[in-house]
Amino acid sequence: MSGVTPAVLSLELGLNQKRIREFLRDTYGKLPAGTFWNLDEVQAASVRARFSGHTPFSEAKQWTLEIGDTVRRRAIHDAYGGQRQGGISTPISIPDIIVITSQESGSRHGYDAYEGLQEDGSFSYTGEGQYGPQKFERGNAAIRDSAESGRPLRLFTKRGVMVTYVGEFTTGEPSYRLETIPDSDGNPREGIIFNLVPVDGDIEALDAGPQRLRSAIRVSTWSPPDWSSFLLGRSTYLGEREASRIEFKLQADFGQWVRERGETPRRLLLESAGASIEPDMYVEESGWIVEAKKSPARAYVRTAIGQVLDYARVARESGRKAVPAILLPSRPVPHLVELILELGIKLIVRDNDGFIVLS
Repeated sequence: MSGVTPAVLSLELGLNQKRIREFLRDTYGKLPAGTFWNLDEVQAASVRARFSGHTPFSEAKQWTLEIGDTVRRRAIHDAYGGQRQGGISTPISIPDIIVITSQESGSRHGYDAYEGLQEDGSFSYTGEGQYGPQKFERGNAAIRDSAESGRPLRLFTKRGVMVTYVGEFTTGEPSYRLETIPDSDGNPREGIIFNLVPVDGDIEALDAGPQRLRSAIRVSTWSPPDWSSFLLGRSTYLGEREASRIEFKLQADFGQWVRERGETPRRLLLESAGASIEPDMYVEESGWIVEAKKSPARAYVRTAIGQVLDYARVARESGRKAVPAILLPSRPVPHLVELILELGIKLIVRDNDGFIVLS
């Protein structure tokens, strides 16, 4: 086999892959379900002959690769131009910015200190520059300004000379942060860590970040959180989340209430899309997966709904009993109570005797 795919020919011919596959089906028949075109020399030559009169690309070149396509990196640059070295390429023939992540090369230059898929589905990407403080020049400036300028970010993973297209990304909020990372000689310097979020991509193809604990689903001992207020960290979609004394004391009191019922509050670490996620509590006997919020206000309730449904789905896929539950210091307004219960989520709120469970 020649190893030529519709993706390779799309770059070579400047042609949409759909047209190439339609020609192949018409000429050679449909492929069996679950298989993909890998053309021999005769088939590849027939495609080239069929579209030999096609003018490669129009004056405005278009992106032709599809999610999951694997091609040689040089084929992309042969088609579109752009810098052939480094992780960021800005071809002048297309508005798209090519962004390449590679564990094998990144680890040699300190790029792997923060780079990787995050718990919230975003991707932390280290800017370019192997020595000295990274600056907002060339590729770094292009990524920083990409949302404002309307330039799609095309993210690839790299293995050897081959790259695999993950999908289209854009910058999140905030678009970047500054962190101390090592240079190529191991010396500390200031690095730019971009916050990329998917527009249309396969995030499960990305490696998890080094600060994300990777393991199988795991149940462990739960202990009450410290009541002191502190900053939990940044979330791409929510900004900074500050968990107050109210939320922590709520969790601690609820944990005690659970024990008094003869049940056991536990920690539950889950794996989803290459990242570790963890609800506030897992009650092993009842299967309650609990997300606590310090307020019954709409914004907190909406966030809790999304989180607890996601936790429960991942837990069920692992074969565990999973009953989503939201823990609040008081009842939200009636229509939010109705929404929670309609979704099959248990609502747990304080009352004079401890807690009451609505379902």
